[in-house]
Amino acid sequence: MVRDAVEIHFAEAVGALTPGPPRDPSLPVRSGTALTGTRCRELFEVQLASRLLDVAARVLRERGEGFYTIGSAGHEGNAAVAAALRVSDPALLHYRSGAFYLTRSAQAGRLAEEGLRDVLLGLAASSEEPIAGGRHKVFGHHDLAVIPQTSTIASHLPRAVGVGFAIERARSLGVPSGWPHDAIAVCSFGDASLNHASALSGFNTAAYSQFRGLQLPVLFVCEDNGLGISVKTPPGWVEQARHPLLEYFDADGCDLPDVYDTALRAAEHVRSTRSPAFLRMRTVRLMGHAGSDVEIAYRTRKEIALDLERDPLVATARLLVEGGLAVPDELLARYEAEREHIVKLAMECTRRPRLTTAEEVMAPLAPRDPEAVSAEIARAALGEVRERTFGTLPELEGKLTLAQAVNRTLADMMALDPGVMVFGEDVARKGGVYGVTRGLLRKFGSERVFDTLLDEQAILGLALGAGLSGMLPVPEVQYLAYLHNALDQIRGEAATLQFFSQGAFRNPMVLRVAAYAYQKGFGGHFHNDNSIAALRDIPGVVVASPARPDDAAAMLRTCLTAARTDGSVCVFLEPIALYHTRDLFDEGDGGWLASYAPPTRWAETHVPVGRARSYGDGRDLTIVTFGNGVRMSLRAAVKLTAEDKGCRVLDLRWLSPLPVEDLIQSAELTGKVLIADETRRSGGVSESVIAALIDNGFTGKIARVTSRDSFIPLGDASGTVLLSEADIEDAARKLLA
Repeated sequence: MVRDAVEIHFAEAVGALTPGPPRDPSLPVRSGTALTGTRCRELFEVQLASRLLDVAARVLRERGEGFYTIGSAGHEGNAAVAAALRVSDPALLHYRSGAFYLTRSAQAGRLAEEGLRDVLLGLAASSEEPIAGGRHKVFGHHDLAVIPQTSTIASHLPRAVGVGFAIERARSLGVPSGWPHDAIAVCSFGDASLNHASALSGFNTAAYSQFRGLQLPVLFVCEDNGLGISVKTPPGWVEQARHPLLEYFDADGCDLPDVYDTALRAAEHVRSTRSPAFLRMRTVRLMGHAGSDVEIAYRTRKEIALDLERDPLVATARLLVEGGLAVPDELLARYEAEREHIVKLAMECTRRPRLTTAEEVMAPLAPRDPEAVSAEIARAALGEVRERTFGTLPELEGKLTLAQAVNRTLADMMALDPGVMVFGEDVARKGGVYGVTRGLLRKFGSERVFDTLLDEQAILGLALGAGLSGMLPVPEVQYLAYLHNALDQIRGEAATLQFFSQGAFRNPMVLRVAAYAYQKGFGGHFHNDNSIAALRDIPGVVVASPARPDDAAAMLRTCLTAARTDGSVCVFLEPIALYHTRDLFDEGDGGWLASYAPPTRWAETHVPVGRARSYGDGRDLTIVTFGNGVRMSLRAAVKLTAEDKGCRVLDLRWLSPLPVEDLIQSAELTGKVLIADETRRSGGVSESVIAALIDNGFTGKIARVTSRDSFIPLGDASGTVLLSEADIEDAARKLLA
């Protein structure tokens, strides 16, 4: 490999240094710093190794053996940030935090080669890479408390806030946590990421929590190199843009002692006050954004040269040489020897196994153990605990609505598991917009049932951090339309964690969402959203859609148990229009109410993930539906049966994964399938149902009736675009004819 300007500059600059008089390495490397000569030399070794990993990445790429070249060159000062922290402090790292990772690895007592091999195996996409197993090049290691990221810009900041929150909340609740009680969370990111909505959500949530008097030990570290790929960050913007309520620290990232001393102060502030802080580390970016980046296309030669003059590796070498702790020839020889060693190690890593099958790739995506869930499903709190929680046990209340069934199930599971927390906008004092969480605050207290600020990214970030830290969060998003504001917290963070950590980390969660339409025209689109396509295409996420109270209770127990047992990420869609529905056919018939099963019947009433529910035994037509469609289809089926047309209704219940086995069985019994889908015609559930039928060899007749491809308007006009009972009847008659 021809050496680039960065390598050439290092050799020339270090070779020109003049050694100072020898000095005791146990003394500070210069006046006024806590960094000793010995520690400085150790961190130089880490900085050097990090730089050479970037060189190796480009060697591998040139030879077609490497698959990632976004490096850490110019950011090596973050080695000092790691040195100022503890190994047990959870770290969510920027993709330029290579020196941080190597320092953390050394702090844990690992050999230098182990940290190097971790990174190189990732560059080579080897299945032996210890965190993602070749699925992505990320910094992560369970034993080092380094939580892998997805490279989605700034998406990890809300989670980092959640980790800091969970450290304190687990301590106050006395429940087990993945972190020591005095730990702090550290989160690093770039200056361009500072502007992203998810970053702003993280800062604001941290500041809001501090303003409310909550303890939140999070250290935000902005590695500011002044560039977002090719877009310049205006000088002075970072210090102006950070939240004014966050304690601010500023360090020259190219000056190792300054970074070390500042990081020590920042970490001590966060650890002692249990409050968030913002550390800006001024860096440079060397070698471009990535291996394919041609900087000269958007930067002047003078700008590139000025960054080279601030090279942190040269700066640390200068500190050692002029401080009498090393001589130029020694450091240059060390550079060459380490370069040869790391490139050789990199080539060895390319010969290690890679993922070769879809099954291998997908193995850690969403591991499920239905037998373990089934074995756990009947666990309930002790009788006296339930009596103290409820007063009148829910199984003795008589028949309940869907909202009441969800409420009682949440209370039952909270009584059983002290790590379960329910939170979201309006869920505590108000008890939710629809009263679903009413009374939970009184029963379980404000540390387990609490209102959040109005920010869906913040709500989900708290959940992600809490789940990662050993708790079982049950966040609520007030309406389905609001969830779209924060989908990347599900797609880019929640769903990927087990995948990119091979199950070493997980974030169990049951996200409750008031969903769908049919509020008689009230509230318009944002209170009547019927689009779930964005949820259903996220690999591994469980999407539950109960329609009846008894199913809601059983399915919520399944989701909570699967979250705790398997680490599942579950989205629980609760049909708003059915929350308080009581009747099925006639006013006062109580046909949509159901009794609450006592714990002795939880096992027999268990609803496994991916199992549908069938109504009726007709042999002429199967109506496949879910959510609000279940009630409409049952009403339509009764009318059709009165016309001597035998119908059965299949409630899918689970929209991801679909209950394909039950679907095929019901379809084959009648040979005719009508799909009644309240979501949109394009991208709706019916498309996947049809595909599942065809893929599994169904040769009978298929038809579908759906809502229109429209947003939902106010008032009576909503009925013109939503699936109706009459639509189902008409389509069924047409198919039967």
